[in-house]
Amino acid sequence: MDRPVGPPVEVKQAVPPPTTPIIGHCVQLEPLTPDHIDGLYPIIGQPEQSTLWTYIPKGPFTDKASFTEAITSFSTSKDPFFYAIIDKTTKKPIGFFSLLRIDLTNRVIEIGFIVFSPLLQRTTAATEAVYLLAKTVFEDLGYRRFEWKCDNLNAPSKKAALRFGFTAEGVFRQHLIVKGRNRDTAWFSILDSEWPVVKKAFEKWLDPGNFDAEGKQVASLVELRGL
Repeated sequence: MDRPVGPPVEVKQAVPPPTTPIIGHCVQLEPLTPDHIDGLYPIIGQPEQSTLWTYIPKGPFTDKASFTEAITSFSTSKDPFFYAIIDKTTKKPIGFFSLLRIDLTNRVIEIGFIVFSPLLQRTTAATEAVYLLAKTVFEDLGYRRFEWKCDNLNAPSKKAALRFGFTAEGVFRQHLIVKGRNRDTAWFSILDSEWPVVKKAFEKWLDPGNFDAEGKQVASLVELRGL
């Protein structure tokens, strides 16, 4: 008797992350360069912002020189490939993230190294930034699977992944050693077959009509995915 196998999949390669800007309404994503250091250091790099780096393999930083060294290193990396998140109104960087573990053959890619400044946290711009990256991954680059992984102790990251439409898949125990400490890794993903529903919710949420006169959301992303 034949043994069960998975469904056939078109054999083709995905595309590496773009080096041109990804433009949205509130923000644009552009490859991270040393030119962004002066804008980023005051909002994410100073010692009093050390908690932003708790779950990031690099940082925190004792001075601008060490921050500059890290960002310069990030800017030359191809995997992870880093994007600065630029506020289109001020033209200034307000955070960064990356695409990493880039698997062109299996068409799998991950969002990671997410560092959002207080100017970006819990804003429409933050949601749009993730939407723009996901849209690019599925619609322009041809990936089948978009991953989000984080330390299982990082409750805000896990909550954000679920809000953005990623599905929890479980925990890899003793997966990594980060900064000399054990990391159990929580795994989340969006599949290409799930993207149309996730995309529709993102676009409904980002629509100006989803916000009242005080700027508060009318419907949440979770609610919109259920419609």
